[in-house]
Amino acid sequence: MHVNRPGFVRWVVLALALRAGPAWAHTGRPPAPHDVWSAWSWEPGVLLGLGLSAWLYARGVERLWRRAGVGRGIRRWQAGCFAAGLATLFLALVSPLDALGSALFSAHMAQHELLILVAAPLLVLGAPLIPFVWALPPRWRGRAGGVGRLPAVRAAWGALTHPLTAWSLHAAAVWTWHAPALYQRTLVSEPAHVAQHASFLGTALLFWWVLLHPGRRGALGHGIGVLYVFTTAVYGSVLGALLTFAPAPWYPAYAPSVGAWGLSLLEDQQLGGLVMWVPFGLVYLGAALALFAAWLRAIEREVRRAEASASPRSPSASPLRTG
Repeated sequence: MHVNRPGFVRWVVLALALRAGPAWAHTGRPPAPHDVWSAWSWEPGVLLGLGLSAWLYARGVERLWRRAGVGRGIRRWQAGCFAAGLATLFLALVSPLDALGSALFSAHMAQHELLILVAAPLLVLGAPLIPFVWALPPRWRGRAGGVGRLPAVRAAWGALTHPLTAWSLHAAAVWTWHAPALYQRTLVSEPAHVAQHASFLGTALLFWWVLLHPGRRGALGHGIGVLYVFTTAVYGSVLGALLTFAPAPWYPAYAPSVGAWGLSLLEDQQLGGLVMWVPFGLVYLGAALALFAAWLRAIEREVRRAEASASPRSPSASPLRTG
């Protein structure tokens, strides 16, 4: 996996220079149907973050595979997951979907679902910390490992990755940012909009890290994992249902733009509620069912081992000699 550094730099500079001005995220007039496909959000910070992440991951994987062999340390499917996660972030934050979120509540909900339910688990499955460390110069890798082994750092990480902490932070982010006053602030304030997306993605990464790393401190057993995911599906579905069946719109800030798309405020909110309700419930309930099935298989293996150890030896296996 070879990375062309000059080519990468040229790509970043070109991307930062293109389409500056009114196409940037949630600034200016919300897009109408006739100009939505030109409303790409070429935010320099987003492009730089995506490009730097891709470069560090590719550089780290190249070094690791050169040392250990292709597919060792980071498997091919993990690299594919990370690439798919970055592609999902590009779709959510750079494509016209981002600008469309300033015109339609339902589009904004679709964007959030991509961040929480698609990009976050894919990035976690890609195990990015390993390539990121390998991307560092050799003398810095040891220092990075030493910092990670400091008691204070280990204690802080252990507290942050406790299941209750991860669950609470994710739930707080989802519910708090949908409060009408705070949510509508994100439509007129870019710092608030960035903070909203950062909290959604950050807490989702933490949530999925705890769920998908069962062998590490603070991670889950099968039984607690089922409860962890099921309760997340419940609170997400409840919020989606409240949005869907609300008798009046929660977010009147969309009033100037929603009519151009042939929807009323309430219809747009109902559609957005369904966008949250159905995927949120399906993804997390599917994860809970998968964990429950794994739990049953683990119990079955334990029962078989117990039965095998308790069963008497067959006559043919007896060490006694005859004759």
